[in-house]
Amino acid sequence: MSKDIDKNEEAVEQSIEENTAEVIENETLSPEEKLTEELNQEKDKFLRLFAEFENYKRRTSKERIELFKTASEDVIVSLLPVLDDFDRAYLEISKTKEKGLLKGVELISKKLKNTLEQKGLSEVDVRSGDDFNADMHQAITQVAAPSDKLKGKIIDVLEKGYKLGDKIIRFPKVVTGQ
Repeated sequence: MSKDIDKNEEAVEQSIEENTAEVIENETLSPEEKLTEELNQEKDKFLRLFAEFENYKRRTSKERIELFKTASEDVIVSLLPVLDDFDRAYLEISKTKEKGLLKGVELISKKLKNTLEQKGLSEVDVRSGDDFNADMHQAITQVAAPSDKLKGKIIDVLEKGYKLGDKIIRFPKVVTGQ
């Protein structure tokens, strides 16, 4: 315990000596030198504050731009199942003889797709036979490849993938060959 007290006393004495040295140093400086030193300190504070403010402005403008780009992401992600339903409906109606109904579904589907494309949505281009890339595709299952050429490649696309700008918001679901 006395060791701690001794250490504290030494630290206090050292601090007093440092403060005394600063006071003596300040007393030896002329008034002009003191003012110059204070001016330099204030300039340094100002430059640091200005740089910090510039970084803040740059960061917030970047965040704002990013927010505008992806502000509609939640809405678009929630509309992707509707796009899938339109594709399935179009496929089933095209098997029937109802051409008027087919045209109506096709018009509504195109209108929805065009609107979403204007907002930055695009399909991820995936076809059977493409190389499987874990960064771009989501493998649902692996099946025995019908030929050696299809090993490690995409056999079938189960669900389309979509990008919003450069960001993939839904990965294409694929079946790969083993």
